[in-house]
Amino acid sequence: MQLRRAPLARLRALVGADATGVRQGLLALVVSLFASLVAGLVLGSIDDTLTQLPGLLILIPAATGLRGTIFGALGARLGTSIHAGTFRLSGRRQSVLRQNVLAAGALTLFVSVVLGVLAKAVSLGFGGGPTISVADFVVISLVGGCLASVVVLVITVLLAAGSVRYDWDPDNVTAPLVTASGDMVTLPSLFLATHLVGLDITTPLLATLGIVGAAVALTAGWRTKLVETRRIVRQSLVVVVVAGVLSLIAGQTLEGRLARLSEYPALLTLVPPYLAAAGSLGGILSSRLTSQLHLGLVEPTAVPGRLAREYARFAYVVGFPVFLCASLVADIASAVLDLASPGVVDIALVAMIGGFLATTFAVAVAYYGAVTSYSMGIDPDNVGIPLVTSSLDLIGSVTFVLTVVTLGIA
Repeated sequence: MQLRRAPLARLRALVGADATGVRQGLLALVVSLFASLVAGLVLGSIDDTLTQLPGLLILIPAATGLRGTIFGALGARLGTSIHAGTFRLSGRRQSVLRQNVLAAGALTLFVSVVLGVLAKAVSLGFGGGPTISVADFVVISLVGGCLASVVVLVITVLLAAGSVRYDWDPDNVTAPLVTASGDMVTLPSLFLATHLVGLDITTPLLATLGIVGAAVALTAGWRTKLVETRRIVRQSLVVVVVAGVLSLIAGQTLEGRLARLSEYPALLTLVPPYLAAAGSLGGILSSRLTSQLHLGLVEPTAVPGRLAREYARFAYVVGFPVFLCASLVADIASAVLDLASPGVVDIALVAMIGGFLATTFAVAVAYYGAVTSYSMGIDPDNVGIPLVTSSLDLIGSVTFVLTVVTLGIA
């Protein structure tokens, strides 16, 4: 009897006192997993489009990640205001919500254009061969990104309002659900936007109008008299652009293996939920840490304290079933859609081994990104999640490809 109880006792100790947080986080991650699967199925089924529009796969992690970066940070800031008791569902000019929404909008427009330009630069810099034009990249990134951002913005605000009404901890639910919703709506939106590329007059005109509009939006956000909006734009801009560059490199990593991965579209189906799970785990950890730093319950020390270590354990406890579930769901969905798969065991090994490596990196980035920015006097809500989501796009892609290659799958 004692032998049977020992594993349960160790599990309770590992989870710690925050059993409610674990349940909320695990539920949010499972919901986000199925949402991300939509993106995975879209990615697995558009391999012909990826081949016809060379370079598009470079943009996809950055474009989907941008939603998680900007609106994940928005959710974290709203979560902090909820904990501090300052959040109100109000559209007044000076309200926390309105100022945050304006900042998110300005960043979305400008960085979407930047990502389109940089996607072409990355493809040229890495010698990836011929790709679609700069105008094509900009139109896909901007039009697809704006369509998706409207949906993700509504979801983020509803999650904040729901957290207040139903007493959810926003630090446990916002990051995974915002990341997943970004994945779910961005890929279909990008695919729709591909119908606007390659048009002699329309594509360059849309690209030009987009560049001008993005510059105006950034200037307005940078110089606005709304203090919170101005602060968010100025503190976030460089971080979000760097995050985008890291995600573009992640896309180049996947683009370089596209021919081999296309042999097993089920692997492409796994990519969005795999990256979303890694980013969501880091996002939850980052959101919790930033809230506790603001409240003075976590100290910004080189060696994580007790509470920070409990949060790190949470990532591993929740991550194991999430990555396993991601692999099973991706394989089943691929079988239903008749997409070629290397087999359920191989997909599970890719998800579990790569996921463990990615989670370890997420824990380190979430903690040291939060405490370093806090120590420098920068709001960690503006830095933590962008840093985690972008670096996890890159490291997640690397660990994914590395595991696939090491196991000899593709």
